[in-house]
Amino acid sequence: MAVIWGVILHALGGFASGSFYLPYKRVRGWAWESYWFIGGLFSWIAAPLILGTLTVPNLFDVLKQSPSDTLWWVYFWGVLWGFGGLTFGLAMRYLGLSLGMAVTLGLCAFFGTIVPPIWQGQFGKLISTLSGQVIILGLGVCVLGITICGIAGMMKERTLSDEQKKATIAEFDIRKGLMVAIFSGIMSACFAFGQTAGQPIAELAVKAGADPLYMNNAALVIILLGGLTTNAIWTIYLNIRNRTYTDYTNFSAPILANIVFCALAGFTWYFQFFFYGMGDSKMGEYRFSGWTLHMAFIIAFSSLWGLYLHEWKGANKPTMRTITLGILTVVLSTVIVGIGNYLAA
Repeated sequence: MAVIWGVILHALGGFASGSFYLPYKRVRGWAWESYWFIGGLFSWIAAPLILGTLTVPNLFDVLKQSPSDTLWWVYFWGVLWGFGGLTFGLAMRYLGLSLGMAVTLGLCAFFGTIVPPIWQGQFGKLISTLSGQVIILGLGVCVLGITICGIAGMMKERTLSDEQKKATIAEFDIRKGLMVAIFSGIMSACFAFGQTAGQPIAELAVKAGADPLYMNNAALVIILLGGLTTNAIWTIYLNIRNRTYTDYTNFSAPILANIVFCALAGFTWYFQFFFYGMGDSKMGEYRFSGWTLHMAFIIAFSSLWGLYLHEWKGANKPTMRTITLGILTVVLSTVIVGIGNYLAA
């Protein structure tokens, strides 16, 4: 039963992540670096501190008691993950929600799931058990689904005119988008490494009285601080280089509304990892496989949003059948991974 709850919680996290970019589409008159930075203040500082304080008693004492080398590694992986989060937004700009999420998070799912058990010396045990083999199969199906979605994107590139592509995604660029998405997907997997490195912090949180369901919220504060470091440096640099720092005082733009939409996007983004952490606590021995579930649910929900927002408008029937097959394959992978975890339990 605990594993089933884990899958449900990962699904909620996937819905939050697959939906977070929508409020950004309502921001008006601001450059990308401006709304990404303001949204980041809510998702990487405000949300983790507020939710962490509410769910982890004496949060700051827990962090002070944590081993310094643990804090360093968690922060380090957070900084590297920040590069993935930074370029993640660019992938959405160039590829749109459905294709951008599919390519980026497919790679993120693969590396984020396979590396932790190798690092912990569990890979041999993983491939020698039925439950582990089923999880590996699910991971392979997930990668297959991502590949199919990528093929659909290339089919769309070949069949639509530039005007048709940019009517739904203003800056659509398949080559630039794929390069950014590949880099983002690999670097974004570092979040899973940070979560694994932060388990001593989670254990201290439980000893301090935190419900095990929320034990990962303490480490989230450090991981996201690392992500903030990377993103803040780059977005502020772009503000200065492009002279878009005037966005924050440009009263011809709806400043208050933009901040509200950035806050909504930021908190929605944070909830993906809030629910991911809760789901992770329920996954038992093979909790690393929850990363695949999390990524696959994000891809499924973001793909559905992409269809709803007509990102594939004008695509021919073979292209639509291909993207649909890709989405269904990704969904199937979550079922297979869930079965693997059930067998382990």
